[in-house]
Amino acid sequence: MLPMRVRTFSRACATAMTATLVLLPQPLLASGGHFEDKLADILVWVVLVLAPVIGIGVFLAVHILPEKVAENRGHPQLDAIKTLCLLSLVFGGVLWPLAWIWAYSKPVMYKLAYGKDRVEPHGPGGSDAHDVEADESEILRLRRRVAELEATPRSGLPA
Repeated sequence: MLPMRVRTFSRACATAMTATLVLLPQPLLASGGHFEDKLADILVWVVLVLAPVIGIGVFLAVHILPEKVAENRGHPQLDAIKTLCLLSLVFGGVLWPLAWIWAYSKPVMYKLAYGKDRVEPHGPGGSDAHDVEADESEILRLRRRVAELEATPRSGLPA
């Protein structure tokens, strides 16, 4: 499915083409062979101007698909995959298959280092607020435990 911007642009182009054909002068429509010439001129401009713009839009929309896949899967190396997608645009799509493979792969070394292979979304309402509350409660629990240990009498330990 195409992104919303591409669909909106396509609808705008279709509306502009319809308006152009509707607003053609009436004598032109009544004439014998001139209508076909004028219609051919309009179609040439559509093909020369709109087709490349739509083609470039579709090319860009397809090249960001690995980035969207990595984002949906919670890939921890999302920024690197985004960069690879941009580099793929610069190099004419040569790196695009690598971006697909990377987006669908599981980062084994990341799991060894951080204990998980997914990154939860951050931001307002995300997991950051919950993590801060959990950290604060853990700190309070540890302080209470230290206070309990300090209050207990030491047996056999030098002062």
